[in-house]
Amino acid sequence: MKTISLPLFANYFDGTRASMTQCSSLTSRSLISPMAGTARFRNTNTHGPTPNGPMPNKGTRPRPMDAAEGSIVINAPVSDVYKRWLAFEDYPKFITVIKRVRKLDANHFVASLRFNGKQYETTLEMMLRVQDRRLAWRTFSQGRTPTHLATGVVSFLSHRDRMTRITFKLTSSFGGAVARRVDEYLRNFKRLIEKQARPRISV
Repeated sequence: MKTISLPLFANYFDGTRASMTQCSSLTSRSLISPMAGTARFRNTNTHGPTPNGPMPNKGTRPRPMDAAEGSIVINAPVSDVYKRWLAFEDYPKFITVIKRVRKLDANHFVASLRFNGKQYETTLEMMLRVQDRRLAWRTFSQGRTPTHLATGVVSFLSHRDRMTRITFKLTSSFGGAVARRVDEYLRNFKRLIEKQARPRISV
């Protein structure tokens, strides 16, 4: 098992569930995926930066952070599912706000995002990698662009009959319906990997 992490950020991910449930505004709902996956969501809105996120400049107001969590069952082995989430350059295929990803080094990427009609250039940084078990990253923009932050944590659990349950936690300062976006991204990923996993029939 291979693991890389930054200790402070890893502590945040380990405590994500606790920090989410302590918020004053908390709603939860569940739905059954028509594609044999079960998605569960938890929504919060916290007015302030996430732990270990960039601190606001003096005199500026912290951006609200929205969070949601969902899970779905994928008809593919856990090793295959993990490898696809590790391929950041493929994120535009299922995370619709990401339009392009360019690799800088092993743990850093430049991601072009389009959200609410606006274009953003962000740094995507891998913060945690536990082979076939967990993956965590964050995006942020700096310089003249207003600072935006998003963090993602994906957990992988081997399911029956060579299937995989993935749980995706997304925290974002971009606003919008985060739970709906988590649902959309999970369903897109399920379609992507299961379509590619189908055996081709020769004629």
